[in-house]
Amino acid sequence: MNQEKIGKFIASCRKEQGLTQAVLAERLGITDRAVSKWENGRSLPDASIMPELCDLLKINLNELFSGERVAMENYNETSDALLLEMKKQEELANKKLLSLEVVIGYMASITFLVMIFVASYVDMPAWVRVVMIAVGASAFAVGVTNCLKIEHDAGYYECPECGEKYVPEMKTVVMARHIGTSRKMKCPYCGNKAYHKKVLTK
Repeated sequence: MNQEKIGKFIASCRKEQGLTQAVLAERLGITDRAVSKWENGRSLPDASIMPELCDLLKINLNELFSGERVAMENYNETSDALLLEMKKQEELANKKLLSLEVVIGYMASITFLVMIFVASYVDMPAWVRVVMIAVGASAFAVGVTNCLKIEHDAGYYECPECGEKYVPEMKTVVMARHIGTSRKMKCPYCGNKAYHKKVLTK
């Protein structure tokens, strides 16, 4: 999706409806600075307000994502292209999240090990050792928590039996046995309990 093109389209449609940035922002319950960022191509509207934005601008979601008016004869073709683009964007975002998970995991583990090593082999008062070990353990716990949250939020899990893709509850992800990012869980669709692998898109 071309943010700059979408931004110019939003500005054009807003002016067609006789709305200022301030008025549009007020009706959407946001700041006019946010509207300015859209129109300058620096960001996109949140998904939660897109339907209301389209209503106010008298356009549809297809046209918003295209950044232009879409003729009815080209509607299906444009929809397919947009869906493919959105799928690519989702896959890229999930890849970045899972890469971040690896970085956080390594950093938390290294921090913990370094703290334990220093506390064990460097001469220091006993209370300092305790503090260092506690700090290392806390960093590790925070890192693991964030890694689990990222793994839960990024992408989906795919059942090897029925092929359905779904997002399990956070508790299920935490409690499940795992090999890498595949976790042994019960499929909410077919009830099969097996190692469900992580996939980036539906």
